Amino acid sequence: MRVVFMGTGEIALPTFQRLADSVNLVGLVTQPDRPVGRSSKPQPPRIKSQALERSIPVLQPEDVRCEEEISAIAALSPELIVVMAYGQILTKTLIAVPPLGCFNIHASLLPRHRGASCIQAAIAAGDRESGISIIKMVERLDAGDVVMAEGVRLSADETGGSLHDRLGAMAPELTMTCIKRLADNTLTGTPQDHERATYAPQLQRFDGQLDWGLPAEVLERRIRAYEPWPGSYTHFKDSRGRTKRMKVFAEVRVSSKVKDAPGKVISVASSGITIACGDGGLVLNELQIEGGKRLSAAEMTRGNTFEVGKSFFSLVGSP
Repeated sequence: MRVVFMGTGEIALPTFQRLADSVNLVGLVTQPDRPVGRSSKPQPPRIKSQALERSIPVLQPEDVRCEEEISAIAALSPELIVVMAYGQILTKTLIAVPPLGCFNIHASLLPRHRGASCIQAAIAAGDRESGISIIKMVERLDAGDVVMAEGVRLSADETGGSLHDRLGAMAPELTMTCIKRLADNTLTGTPQDHERATYAPQLQRFDGQLDWGLPAEVLERRIRAYEPWPGSYTHFKDSRGRTKRMKVFAEVRVSSKVKDAPGKVISVASSGITIACGDGGLVLNELQIEGGKRLSAAEMTRGNTFEVGKSFFSLVGSP
């Protein structure tokens, strides 16, 4: 069976590696090289480097919807296309290229959390379970029949990063089972209940700005969900009246007894810095002020960075 893999994100790497070792992988389609970090020099996706090391042909269309790009993929003569964290929408024309179909590996239990930020959405929503779904692709986003699914329980301290890694590790075995059943003609699909679908759009950096008017439990889940991307942050004024940005890490806990103006610093201690929220409070344990190092609450306390009664706040339009 001739297989083409389409993927870019780090979560796709374990599945790509398993396919490269187990099937006739005739090509990789991934996103173009992009600037990473402060460097303006384009860097290849890591999956591209691994494909080249294995002498697997690589295509990097800027727009996979173009007829020329679809023809280039069709020239690989794939019988099956497997997609995971690719980063572009596939057209009906491209989906129709492989005779056995296009199958998408999605990091949620569909129809819940369709879209790009499905991992973060599950944690932020307080879901008890997430998982991997494999669907036979249709033109509508993440709406195809589910052919394989496997769930995992979410831990109380689950972060976006930890769930990303867990689901990435689950995907290869589920994918190989899917391909085996497809080859044996025993693969069946279950239509999704579109009425139960939820949507998790792509996150932007500003989505990590903390709104202290929200309940502490909501903020605690979001902070965990958004670590490491897009990260969570807030603002405060230093002793000279300058507005400073501060990153908040997932080592936080909820204090239900706090009642005060949202954003107000309630207490400063080596065990944590307590901030009032719309309902309850958050105890912050690890922070990083712009231009500085990541520090524990104890280290922050020794530096007399914060005072009781001061406030953290949001900036409208903050990137």
